[in-house]
Amino acid sequence: MIQLIADSGATKTEWRVLADGSVREVATVGVSPLYIKPAQIKKILRKEVLPVAGADVDKIHFYGAGVVGDMKDILAECLADSFPKAEVTVESDMLAACRALFGDSSGIACILGTGSNCCSWDGSQMTATAKSGGFILGDEGSGAYMGKRLLSDYIKGFVPAALAKEFDKRYHLSYADIVGKVYREEAPSRFLASFSPFISEHRNHQYIKVLIRESLEEFMVRNVLRYDPRRNKVGFVGGIAECYRDVIEQIFRTAGYKLGPIYAKPIDGLVKYHAER
Repeated sequence: MIQLIADSGATKTEWRVLADGSVREVATVGVSPLYIKPAQIKKILRKEVLPVAGADVDKIHFYGAGVVGDMKDILAECLADSFPKAEVTVESDMLAACRALFGDSSGIACILGTGSNCCSWDGSQMTATAKSGGFILGDEGSGAYMGKRLLSDYIKGFVPAALAKEFDKRYHLSYADIVGKVYREEAPSRFLASFSPFISEHRNHQYIKVLIRESLEEFMVRNVLRYDPRRNKVGFVGGIAECYRDVIEQIFRTAGYKLGPIYAKPIDGLVKYHAER
């Protein structure tokens, strides 16, 4: 049996092909109908994924950010069009996090990447899920959230002068540029999250320290606390979680929460999960 497994965020998609005990891999941009059109998704599949996976894929397990409502149907149609022999399953990135972090055990699964989300997991299904809200209404603690806060402070003059000068030197963005990219161009959450390297590189600056800490605490308060992290282990997936592992650990120690695993990418856990079934 040949299985194709995908974990797609807003920025990047990790693909793994399981065939005869071997694993092949490929990476593409984030594949989400929220941000790119179906025709473009099909083009990515045919030009970048199909040559690696081959046409004889039996099963596709696709996990994606923003997979709600008709987004599932759109993605399933795109995948079926490119891999007509395959049985296609499209699920949320939240389910991917649960399976990768805890497998058949229970816990509280969190995503901290370009976006953010959180749910409780009983070992076989999600028993309660916080609504992400996306980069406008939610996504606390995410790369997009931190980027949004940084930009908001920057345009209003709250970023310390020396740091603002560094920002100017690196990005050369006018107020009109920022507004245009956030409100008029495709994939604004990717744009906001694109400032994550700047934030990480200046993480020892007091202003940035506060931004990171408060963003992660906001995620805990508005998402995780509803699931009692003092009784259940809390695991994280995503680049932001991995980058600020030390801050998360400090928050957990101070509050007395139970911290579980932290993975930069859930894809390896998903490969293990599906290989065993």
